[in-house]
Amino acid sequence: MDSRERVFRCLEFMHPDRAPRTPSALPWVGIYAKTEWEALLRDFPSDFIGPGPVLAVGDRVSGTQARKGIYVDEWGCPFEAAEDGVIGEVTHPPLADWAAFAHFRPPYEIIERADWDAVNRAQKANLAGPRKFMVAGTSIRPFERMQFLRGSENLYLDLACGTRDLVRLRDMVHEFYMRELVGWVKTDCDSVAFMDDWGSQQSLLINPGMWRELFKPMYKDYCYLIRAAGKKVFMHSDGCIDAIYPDLVEVGVDAMNSQLFTMDIEDLGRRFRGRVTFNGEIDRQWALPFGTVLDVRRAVGRVRRALDDGRGGVIAQCEWGVRTPPENVRAVYQAWTEPIENLP
Repeated sequence: MDSRERVFRCLEFMHPDRAPRTPSALPWVGIYAKTEWEALLRDFPSDFIGPGPVLAVGDRVSGTQARKGIYVDEWGCPFEAAEDGVIGEVTHPPLADWAAFAHFRPPYEIIERADWDAVNRAQKANLAGPRKFMVAGTSIRPFERMQFLRGSENLYLDLACGTRDLVRLRDMVHEFYMRELVGWVKTDCDSVAFMDDWGSQQSLLINPGMWRELFKPMYKDYCYLIRAAGKKVFMHSDGCIDAIYPDLVEVGVDAMNSQLFTMDIEDLGRRFRGRVTFNGEIDRQWALPFGTVLDVRRAVGRVRRALDDGRGGVIAQCEWGVRTPPENVRAVYQAWTEPIENLP
């Protein structure tokens, strides 16, 4: 069974030979632990592949992303990083004053000048060789983008007050992402991925009712467009998002990468096993950065017992974060190769 078939079987609950794996890492790892990262990928190769660069560089981009200093992205949002290897935070959002909105234009040039055929070329080479499952990673992150543009504090006040400009901002961002998505779904990728961090440590960042009214229709549009093109939907969201898990499953998310250890993993398994694929996650707040190898193995065992019933629906993944011991990350993928009864 090659990687591409393995992932499709996992997503469709058709008994893959093992859980597909997709090691992931923050930029810090590529700077400070590159040798260890390359060794991990040699020993535990990913079943996934990306298409490489597709979207064009925006006209407003300056600086170097994930390096100390200021990086300005394609929307003109300046991210200030205090150290190398982290994304940083937006300190001077371009739409902090609503007066600037009248003259603001999204970076349509990154879509208009995109090399969409790069996806098809990459997929053709992939199918002729390693046959991995191709995930197209988009720039879609509407709630986060609204925060980057407006500033988080301002945006939460807008949500509380229900301003008309908030809806205009949401619609502008959504229209841009829908146009981007039209480009992706016409390519030969196997799936399309988008993201938005919606959870705090203990709950959703906004009232679930407000989320369903203002934001759920956006994700429904994304999922409909992707699935209508015959592709799988991948989504990422950090934090405790169990309040909207049913909604994300309902609108058509096929694989959900979420911060499982902020929620009741066993309850998620009881409610959604066989309805959505859990795209990995091992406790990156405690076990991975501060725990022992045994702690990590226990965490993997808990995830597998709660979510893996043998049909598929779970992907072996964890995020290698800043200063995480390499042996702990390696222990994650080793634990996924072992019989579940051998895990603590």
